Amino acid sequence: MKNVLVLGASGQIAREVIAQLADRADVKLTLYLRDITKLAGAIPANASVIEGDVMDARTLIRAMAGQDMVYANLAGDIDLQTGRIISAMEATGVTRLVFVNSLGIYDEIPGKFGEWNRREIGQYLGPYRRSADLIEGSDLDYTILRAAWLSDVDEVDYETTGRFDAFKGTEVSRKSVAALVVKVIDTPAWLSCDNVGVNKPGSEGDRPSFI
Repeated sequence: MKNVLVLGASGQIAREVIAQLADRADVKLTLYLRDITKLAGAIPANASVIEGDVMDARTLIRAMAGQDMVYANLAGDIDLQTGRIISAMEATGVTRLVFVNSLGIYDEIPGKFGEWNRREIGQYLGPYRRSADLIEGSDLDYTILRAAWLSDVDEVDYETTGRFDAFKGTEVSRKSVAALVVKVIDTPAWLSCDNVGVNKPGSEGDRPSFI
């Protein structure tokens, strides 16, 4: 049995991850979120729910105890949240972390799409870069996923690029990112201590196709 704590469980990618892991006998999910009413649909038989804020250290540590892996899919003051997550993991001895971040935090996107992306979201990327720096500077066994612009296309089709490689593509489906997260949960040694870009192959362009 693998115990997985899902932080930000009401998020769209997180809901896809939960759906893909629902009712599996080999996985026990703990869904952590601020408002339980935001959970869509029935709670899977292999899941329990904790209502709490990631910034609440006491509740977070209680949720963290006994977990094998933490999957975080958050927004807002993501750098501050990351600091609390790292502290809670260190306090409980949990080491494996999967963290969804954003493309563009290293100015790693070439060409016209890179220029467009900087105009659109560049001003918001500071906390995401600081979050990644905190994780990489920790002693955790982490996987950071820098996802491209997210679509709701019902497909699993993705590729990854390395920490120091130019970002490929412009978009990727939430279902694809969720499938990647599930693969890491199933195979924790894969992408261990790695930081990768995630995009749909062949989606190069000046901007995502749905914009």
